[in-house]
Order: sequence, then structure tokens, then C-alpha cells
Amino acid sequence: MTIKETEDKIISEFSNFEEWMDKYQYLVEMGKSLPLIDPQYKTTAYLITGCQSQVWLHAEYHEGIIIFTADSDAIITKGIVYLLVRVLSGHTPDEILETKMEFIDRIGLKEHLSPTRSNGLVSMVKQMKLYALAFKTKNESKS
Repeated sequence: MTIKETEDKIISEFSNFEEWMDKYQYLVEMGKSLPLIDPQYKTTAYLITGCQSQVWLHAEYHEGIIIFTADSDAIITKGIVYLLVRVLSGHTPDEILETKMEFIDRIGLKEHLSPTRSNGLVSMVKQMKLYALAFKTKNESKS
């Protein structure tokens, strides 16, 4: 599934809810499905700076694609990082770097988060794109 197809699916899922409290509850439920990070990566080296909650993010590069795993100590944040992992994991560095993450605005996520959570969201996306850039650069230098 392409990034755009996954984003469209998430937009469709969120359109089933009219109230933001229902959308928050859905985020909490999705967070329970987050593929958890290996405990060895739950260290300060993998913490995302700029998040109010603790969010750990790890990326591995296999056969041209990046696989993300994550965890958070906050239930809403866990749902947010789940969405990001769902959209970006399993794609090439170029695909990740090129995506605009339009679903975030389309589902109204950013506007319904507190300023600190919104900053955390931006930090998570930035870190995922930095991983993609690092893997792309490393792969190109091998060529």
C-alpha cells in the first residue's frame, strides 16, 4: 500500500467520527496496536526531543525500506506515533522524504492537540524524516 493510500484510509476512518472526543478515543485504541519498540531501544538515545511525553523511536533499514517501531508513556501520544508508523513504515527513504503527511491536517489532528503535543507531533515527523535521510545518504555512499 502506498503512503497516499494509507493516508486516505486513515482520513476515511476518522471521517466516521463527528466529535473529537470520539476521535481521541479512536487514537487511544489505535495506540494499543502500536508495534512496540524492542526494550533495548527504550533509552535516551532513541527519545524524541521536543515531546512533552516520552516517545522512543527506532528505525531499521532492510532491503530498501525502513521499518519503524516506537513507544510512548502517554496514551494519546502512543496513538499519534502509531499513525505515523502506520503511514511511513515499510517505505523507501525517498517515499518518506517526499511525503507531505497531509492526513495530519485533513483529519484535524494538529488543530485539536495542545501546543506541546502539536510540537511533539512535528518532532516525531522530523525524526522519522531524519532517519530516512540518514539511510538514503548511507545507501548512496555505498554506491
